[in-house]
Parts: sequence; C-alpha cells; structure tokens
Amino acid sequence: MASSFGTALRVTIFGQSHSPAIGCVVEGLPAGFVPDMDALRAFMARRAPGQASWATPRKEADEPQVLSGLNQRGETCGAPLALMIENTNTRSGDYDDVLHVPRPGHADFTAQAKWLGHQDVPGGGHFSGRLTAPLCAAGGIALQMLATRGVRIGAHLLQVGDVRDEAFCATSCDASSASSLMAQLDALADGRAFPTISARAGEAMIEVISHCREAQDSLGGSIECVATGLPAGIGGPMFDGIESTIARLAFGVPAVKSLEFGVGSRVANMRASQNNDPFGMVDGRPQPLTNNAGGNLGGITTGAPLCFRIAIKPTPSIAREQVSVDLERACDTTLSLHGRHDPCIAPRAVPVAEAIMALALLDSWLAFPPQTT
Repeated sequence: MASSFGTALRVTIFGQSHSPAIGCVVEGLPAGFVPDMDALRAFMARRAPGQASWATPRKEADEPQVLSGLNQRGETCGAPLALMIENTNTRSGDYDDVLHVPRPGHADFTAQAKWLGHQDVPGGGHFSGRLTAPLCAAGGIALQMLATRGVRIGAHLLQVGDVRDEAFCATSCDASSASSLMAQLDALADGRAFPTISARAGEAMIEVISHCREAQDSLGGSIECVATGLPAGIGGPMFDGIESTIARLAFGVPAVKSLEFGVGSRVANMRASQNNDPFGMVDGRPQPLTNNAGGNLGGITTGAPLCFRIAIKPTPSIAREQVSVDLERACDTTLSLHGRHDPCIAPRAVPVAEAIMALALLDSWLAFPPQTT
C-alpha cells in the first residue's frame, strides 16, 4: 500500500485510526535546522480543536514524539526524521455493528473487496482522517523551514453549505491587493477558534453546522490556501509540476473530492483576453500583473501568490438511518452510526491544507529549484 510521497523530500505516513500509535518518517530534510516544537504543537492543535460544538468529541493530545532525525542540539542531522503520535482515546467497540456492514461514503466496501476481511475496520483504519495528524506534523516542520526562506502560508474555510467567507485577495498582483492579502493572513493568525477571515461568516457557519447535527446529518465545505513570498521558477513540467505535486498530496486526504488553482473551473466560461495574466516590469523585474493562473504556469511558480482550493465532502458517518448490505449474510440491511463523528470535517482540515502546501513546496523547491542568474 503506497503511503509515501515526495521526490527530494520523502514522507511516509504509518498507523491506523485505532492502532497504538500513528506517525511519519521524513527523509531529505536539509541538515542544521532547529524545529520549534512548541510552534509545531500549536499548529497541530488547530487540527484537533478539543470540545468545540462543531467537532468530534474524540479528543487526542496529538503530542509528536521525536524518535530520530535530530542531534543533541535539536538540529536536523541528515538522518530520517521520525515522529510518533500515540492514540490514547480509541473506542473500537463503537464499530462492532459495522464490521460486516460497509458504511456508505466510507472505504469499507472497497477495502473489503481488496483485502477480503483482513483490513482494519475500527475508525476507518488506514483510511481515517486521523492519519492527517502525522501529515500535519511533517507539514508543520516544512512550514517552519519555508518561513526562513520568506514564504508565508495560510488557509481558511471558504464555504460551508451555503455560507461563504470572503476570498483571499490573490487574483491581482498590485500593491493594494498584496496589502489586503497580508491583512487577511494576519487576521487568520490572531488565534481565533474558527478558521474564517470574517468573524460573522464563521458564526453563520457554526450555526448551519449545528442545525445539521441536530438533523442527524453532516455538511461539506471548501478550503482556500495561499502561499506568498515565492520566487518564480519552482517546479517542473508535466508530472513534476507544482500542481501535480499538490494534487498527489491533496487526494491522499480521504475527504478531498476536488482541487482547483486560481480562477479554477471558471476558465470554462472565460475568453483568453479575460483569463490571461499580462506581464509588466515591477521594481526592475518582470512579473504577472494579475493572477488568474493561481501563481503557476506550466507547473512552475510565477512569483505571484500560489493559491488553491479543495472541496471537502460531508462526513459519511451520520446518525440517520442509511441503506447498506450485510457482507457476511449477503442481504440488504440498514444502519445508523452513533459514535464520535464530526458534523463537518472541513474546519479541522484547514491546517491540513497548509501542510499540503508546505510539503509540496518544500519538496519541489529542493527537487526542482529556480535557476539563479
């Protein structure tokens, strides 16, 4: 089972939702960097927001333990960095009734077809969103390394149901838009509990999530992520492009159903004269004057903000009765799920989007760096 990704930066994720521990092994990190473990814990805490009304009641400390990869001074030393996170709050008994009844929307049916009952079912096993914790651990280190290169990454919950947050000011490259984008990123970094730029939009999202939970249902959402401070020239053509690298990471997250860059699917309704980003000389350097492309052309960064959006499906586990089959008895049946599940997984996936961006960028920068003149 392929649980690794990357070219120069190679990341392997291991564990299952209810195994004793989960974790990651990161190979190819530049030596001599001192990770800020307190900052890493704070970043990972955003993925597991405790007892918030819009999140699962399952509460895990998500304390990353360093097993290898740092020297006595706390620096990366060239050896693989191995991080482990203990699972301390599992309730596998919640899944006794569904061991032979595939949950609609989950990978239970396809896992059964592939491994014929040998798969680990409780919590979704290796298909669980729980595995985004070590992804965030690896991504949190990448975020810190990129920050030393002048790169800033941020994400927010753009939409839940019919409620939308304001979008990032990332489709224009003028000074006013750049200033507005920095202000938006500052607002997201102020420690707010719900990851929206507009506090009012966040309150409305929490309300619709609450109504959905009361109806024994769940909601999907979308997340927008941006990286600023990038030079032009990172990435490669075709399958080594930055879009391809981000896509491989994004679709490794179980809930992600779509991905788009820049103006995305709107290009289908545009003319080239509307979509093309003209170039101009700014401070003695050529750069795009607008950013409909989302910060890359031909899979290579343009120097404009790199921006993508991902759509997150509704949490499949709901208390409403659903139709399924009993694989053991070979008959139709119904099920309703009463374990600990998110009424909307999208808010907790916001730092996951940042981890995806950071890992893809650091890998591409190390493997396919810009050429200096």
